[in-house]
Amino acid sequence: MGENTKIPMIGMTLSQLKCVVAEFGMPGFSASQIAKWLYEKRVTDIDEMTNLSKANREKLAQKYCVGRYAPSSEMRSVDGTVKYLFTTADDQAVESVYIPDEERATLCISSQKGCKMGCKFCMTGRQGFHGNLTAAEIINQVLSIPESETLTNVVFMGMGEPMDNFDAVLQVLQVMTEKWGFAWSPKRITVSSIGKLDTLRRLLDETNVHVAISVHSPYHEERLNLMPVEKPYPIRDVIKCLRQYDFAHQRRLSVEYIMWNGLNDDDIHAQALVDLLAGTNSRVNLIRFHAIPGVNLRTTDERRMEAFRDYLNKKGVIATIRRSRGEDIFAACGMLAGKVKKSLK
Repeated sequence: MGENTKIPMIGMTLSQLKCVVAEFGMPGFSASQIAKWLYEKRVTDIDEMTNLSKANREKLAQKYCVGRYAPSSEMRSVDGTVKYLFTTADDQAVESVYIPDEERATLCISSQKGCKMGCKFCMTGRQGFHGNLTAAEIINQVLSIPESETLTNVVFMGMGEPMDNFDAVLQVLQVMTEKWGFAWSPKRITVSSIGKLDTLRRLLDETNVHVAISVHSPYHEERLNLMPVEKPYPIRDVIKCLRQYDFAHQRRLSVEYIMWNGLNDDDIHAQALVDLLAGTNSRVNLIRFHAIPGVNLRTTDERRMEAFRDYLNKKGVIATIRRSRGEDIFAACGMLAGKVKKSLK
């Protein structure tokens, strides 16, 4: 079996690894040993798993591989942000963004090759959908960048809608938070969604990670024009669901709000947003729009953003203006669009 056709082991849960070792008649405890090699010692080859017998390593290597692969390219911003491009086995490409900031080192990772949600303002959505990433392809972004060992936080805010690839995302969250995996606190992880309610409920029930919801307008028709997801999952229904969960203590709910000049940046929108978010204990991140080709929207100026922020804060809604990072390398919010290699040939 060629290396490219072997099954990656990164991204597997402990229970899945137990099935792998049982397949070859290996002792059950071998699964925990393999998990430690994959997620704590972070090996790149099965032969490095030296507390497994040579015979068992050879058996594993007939069908499986670790599955790690390095980024195929990188771009560095003047502000220290680094955008990495990973090429998948089917010649698609996805991007991840490393964001250093004083005591924090955050990696923004992708969950899909492109996106099917079709948000008007997002380059990823405009490139179309080319498939889900596997758990191995998602976790590889975390494991295989040069800064991997120093990461303090991971955010699922890259290419794709995490709730549209929920099983793989959940598997990765287990790898990152369970004792046999990275053993990270869920407080180090934020998962973003535009409000795909069926799987968002599962995320809320089955994990304790932070949640970020993309709102961008408190009005149904206006949001529908920007985000087709508003039709099956109206934002008012999403917020109603979120009110049922506790975000007043360890877990945090963030609201993402991109601001456009003359569209959603006046006091009327600010008050409607206050009303929408009542009872959620949420924090609002106000985001500058980063211009992308073919989209006739303009970002709000700094003074208007500050006035909008101040209005929310006076009304008891904690709001901050998110600092823009990596715009010069198309790594800022809404600008990721990993190139599809097939179209370049």
